[in-house]
Amino acid sequence: MISADSRRAGFNGVALGRSQVYGPVADAVCIQSPRHRCPSSWCDCGFYCFHALADARDLACDPQYQHSVLLEIAASGRYIRYELGLRYARQTVRSVRLGRCGCGRAATALADGGPGLTGWRRLHPVCGLCAGPRPVLTPEAFRARCGGVPVHHDEAVDDSAATAFAPLPGAGDDVDDAALVPLLAAEVALLQARLDQVQSRLEQLTRRSD
Repeated sequence: MISADSRRAGFNGVALGRSQVYGPVADAVCIQSPRHRCPSSWCDCGFYCFHALADARDLACDPQYQHSVLLEIAASGRYIRYELGLRYARQTVRSVRLGRCGCGRAATALADGGPGLTGWRRLHPVCGLCAGPRPVLTPEAFRARCGGVPVHHDEAVDDSAATAFAPLPGAGDDVDDAALVPLLAAEVALLQARLDQVQSRLEQLTRRSD
């Protein structure tokens, strides 16, 4: 997440925690009841972590979580064990791992991911091709806004699949036309998605003016 003024960066959860934004050092807050300490044995509140990094990577394949980043954390305070790891009260983010872009390529930056929260915009990991003309936040820029937390690529992602931020090959380049087809198809899909957003917004404004 990045603040509306673009000066601060943070994180939010992937389930109920999506309504909360927290910094690199944070205490868990129960959004269902403030009357108990986090985590509680009769509530599902608290920060969650896995025993194994492979479990986190597996979860990131689920469509619900595919735009998430992986956080390496130091857990502290009150905790409760669950089948895959711990639920705990306080965490310090030690590093951020960028996985794959939604298209499957290695992510190289962060870009606006659509609906955010009051005062905060959501960011998604993207590759250069899918970022297109949109402004992006580099790993270095996110780190500077998030208390110096390192941001790097997840070593499990094949870096050879990463796409540099560069224009598409031109007609004068020595490139097989067949190789351009998937690139141009991705560009068309991106433009169509943006057009759908504009059309939806136009319809909303039209209804308000009627």
